[in-house]
This record gives sequence, structure tokens and C-alpha cells, in this order.
Amino acid sequence: MASIQLKGVTKVYPGNVRAIDNFNLEIVDKEFVIFVGPSGCGKSTTLRMIAGLEDITDGELFINGKKVNDVPPKDRDIAMVFQNYALYPHMTVFKNMAFALKLRKVPKDVISQKVHEAARILDIERLLDRKPKALSGGERQRVALGRAMVRDPAVFLLDEPLSNLDAKLRTAMRSEISKLHKQLATTFVYVTHDQTEAMTMGDRIVVMKGGVIQQIDTPQNLYDSPCNIFVAGFIGTPQMNFLNAAIEKHSSGYVAKCCGTVFPLPSVPSDTIAEYVGKEVTLGIRPEDLHLEPEYMENPGFGVITADLELSEMMGSEIYLYLNCGGSKLIGRVPSRFGPQADSKMTIGIDCEKLHVFDTVTERRVGSL
Repeated sequence: MASIQLKGVTKVYPGNVRAIDNFNLEIVDKEFVIFVGPSGCGKSTTLRMIAGLEDITDGELFINGKKVNDVPPKDRDIAMVFQNYALYPHMTVFKNMAFALKLRKVPKDVISQKVHEAARILDIERLLDRKPKALSGGERQRVALGRAMVRDPAVFLLDEPLSNLDAKLRTAMRSEISKLHKQLATTFVYVTHDQTEAMTMGDRIVVMKGGVIQQIDTPQNLYDSPCNIFVAGFIGTPQMNFLNAAIEKHSSGYVAKCCGTVFPLPSVPSDTIAEYVGKEVTLGIRPEDLHLEPEYMENPGFGVITADLELSEMMGSEIYLYLNCGGSKLIGRVPSRFGPQADSKMTIGIDCEKLHVFDTVTERRVGSL
């Protein structure tokens, strides 16, 4: 079993620099949890506090129900994989992987068995006699993972382990780490600034900003129901479009008016949207919810706008359209069958069932559809 609880955990550096503020999270056994957010949001600091590499200023940290605030790292039954791999350059791969076991005075035959088994799982048996300088970035990352695996830890902590790899290798290693998690059936806590990594790997994602948790949820729920403008803009590629809109009440129900168009809001609860009548809100629209097909323009569940196309980017299976609607910028993501678009006026259908409404002042979600 390897559960982790953080209760009101706070980290304050000298000069009253508050890196983490009242962090509360419960990670269950065998879960894959990802901390994601922009640089400086406190995700690595939180991971290092779990590892025991940073002191906790306030709050409590439990691993398997035991309070470990003052327990040294070596006694926490965790293994950490760092961004820069942290391999010993003068040692072979075998010796790098065996080093922690040797310090524990584990018998040589047991060390050999554990190292070879980890190497087999990671497909690096052929590299055991090489030194780190003779390895590629992906191979070094596998060695760093193997060094953690041989210790049979209750918790794996991974701090941006793929950030030094090229794009193709990052994609391959994402799936390898996901498969490794399932194979080892161990708790993983993973830090990244890359929301694509977070969305494709995690059971749950902790979105952070300025040392504060913004939202904890599954990847799909984060995408479908972001709790505020920050989460909505951070999760998704390209990011969500945001437009200033005014809420009005018509005989048919509540609507949002912007870009010279009235967007129906059929699924927004009346008791939550009523107080915004006559006020400005922020309307969120995902790029894939902009459509060019003619049939959408006649659908009563769609709002239709006219926009100037400023740029189109062919991405292979799809095209990104950069649009200007009365000074408001929009990005559309449409199928590549429409072909590259020339500068022109375009008629766009927007799926109103997929609109998100945010309070412009608090930036909290009023209702997402």
C-alpha cells in the first residue's frame, strides 16, 4: 500500500516568499497523479516536500498513514527520478542501477537479479556495461527509471523526467512510463509543465498556479468542466478562446451576446445565470467547437458569426484558423478536408452546447455546457 496525504501543507522561503499555500490532496494506492502548471507554480517544490528534500513550513504529510514531516528521505520508501537523470558518469549502467542497493548492503546475487529484471522490463539489458556518456537521452532516462525500480519503492516521484528529450522521444517515453505504472502497480506522482503529458498519462491531474491548487480532477473532467479561466486556458491545445459577452434574458431563455451574435445558453441553470443579466461575462469556446460545414449554420443550437481570416496553418490532419471577429481573436480547429484557407471573410458556426461561461471578475466558471 502506498497512499499519500497532504493536509494544509505550506512552504514559505526566507523573505516571506510563499511557494505553496494550504495544499490539500489525498493520493490513493496505485494512483498516477500529475502536478501540472506553469514554471514557478510550486509543483516541483511540492514533490520535493513529499520526497523529504524540502522542509514543510506548516501542515502535515502522511505516507501510508504515517506522519513523515520529520522522517529523512531514505526512510520514506520513495524513489525519485530527476529531470537531469543524475547518473554517475564514471559508473556503468549496472553500477548506477545497483548503487542504492549496494549502500544498503543487499547481497550481490539479489542486486544482480533486481538490476537484470529492471533492465529487462525497460529493454536496456544490452546497455548494462556502458557508461552514461555512451547513451542517448532516452536511454539515460530508462536507466534513471531502472535505478528507481530496483529499490521496490512504495512511491515513485518523477520531476519533469521527459523535458530534456526531443518531441518524438517524449511521445514514446510517455507511453513507456504509463505502461510501467500499470506493470509495477505502484503509486506514481509526476510533475510536468506540459499539459499534453498530463492529459495522456494521469489518472488525476492537479492543476497549480502560484502555489495554490486550482482544480483536481480526471483529464476528461478538466477538459469538459474547467473550474476557472486559468484551467480552461491551460488545458487544451490550442487553448480555449475567450470572448467578452453580455447576458440577456429573452423569451426563449438566457443568451450571451457577443460578436454581433446572440448565443443561446439552453443548459445553464437559471438560478446561476440570472444574476448576470445585464452584466458582462467571459465566454469560453474550444477551437474544435467552431465549424465551417453549411448544415451547422442552420442549426438553432448554433450561433453564427462572421470573422476575418488572418492566417491558416496546415497541421496535417487538421487546420488551425486564426480569426478576427470585430477585434476579438479566435482560433478554430477544423478538419484538413477544408484545405488551406486564403485571407477572407468566413462564416463560422459555434456549438452553443459546448460554451463555457465565466465570471469576468472572479474568473470562476458560472456554467459549462
